[in-house]
Amino acid sequence: MSHSRFESVGAYLPAESVATRQLISALTAPPSFDFEAVTGVVERRVRSTAPDDFEDSYALAVKAARDCLSRSRYDAGDLDAIVSVSITRSRGGDVIYFEPSFASMLAKELGATRAIHFDVSNACAGMMTGTYLMDSMIRSGAIERAMVVSGEAITPISDTAVRELGTGYDPQFASLSVGDSASAVILDRSDDDADRIHYVDLFTAAEYADACLGMPSDRSQGIALYTDNRRMHNEARFTLWTDGLADCLAARGRSFVDEEFDYVIHHQFGAGAVIAMNKLGEREFGVPMPPPLNVIEKYGNTSTTSHFVVLAEHLRSGAIPAGAKLLMVPAASGIVTGYLSATISNLEA
Repeated sequence: MSHSRFESVGAYLPAESVATRQLISALTAPPSFDFEAVTGVVERRVRSTAPDDFEDSYALAVKAARDCLSRSRYDAGDLDAIVSVSITRSRGGDVIYFEPSFASMLAKELGATRAIHFDVSNACAGMMTGTYLMDSMIRSGAIERAMVVSGEAITPISDTAVRELGTGYDPQFASLSVGDSASAVILDRSDDDADRIHYVDLFTAAEYADACLGMPSDRSQGIALYTDNRRMHNEARFTLWTDGLADCLAARGRSFVDEEFDYVIHHQFGAGAVIAMNKLGEREFGVPMPPPLNVIEKYGNTSTTSHFVVLAEHLRSGAIPAGAKLLMVPAASGIVTGYLSATISNLEA
């Protein structure tokens, strides 16, 4: 059976930056805790809403897709598939689209005239889910190359939170940590064990299905996110990925040490959460975890795009050398988690 690899990666971050202290100062009642210290988010990027450059989800996705193609050996017309995985699906301002699919609109915009196209929604595991699907299709021989893309104009939930947050424990506090962004990745066939996706798997623990819900606000006009952080950020939830990866490795007759990971990329939902997940990983596997790669301090939680925003950022800073082996760990509402192992050798910074 064939294998796939990451052939190119692209990202787009809006130019405007908003500091956490600006958001907190806009609240009617400041929180009783230091939000910046707890989350690790110092600032985040916020899309342009200028009439001549309005950055909705679609516009952000197009910019990341074009950045990805600019770093690829392929033209859009060479792609066999395009998968759009955005949570937010705004186009033409903040109008939400479900049909036609974002993937079909993106394929037309980019000139991917021969590509099959479809959308996938799987909360913040969207890019990982699209990667899982395209890896499977490439491995089966159904396609040879594909793009997974997401544009997230998600800061409207921050606007709602600023309007509505009261005193005490409030499920909208997590909304203040998000930032707008886009990412895209092209996968193709791998002919080299030192440049391939070794394995990827995702699974859902439905016990936590109601722990993080996005929906229209019941208090004002706008979109809101309600997160039960006490249920989301606990040991039982955090060890879901270690249990899954341990089972995967045992089935392969391998251990965590055998994998020789150089770096780990967790979903960027909180600096403290990443530290806690690594500590649990060290305890469960009995060895030190590889160094984590993060961007949460300056970009916040960028939802579906987070792993590939991290990857693009650290490639371009020169922090990831050719031949590095990465472990990616998603954490999404649902709750969705899992793992992806890949060695990267030819990604252009």
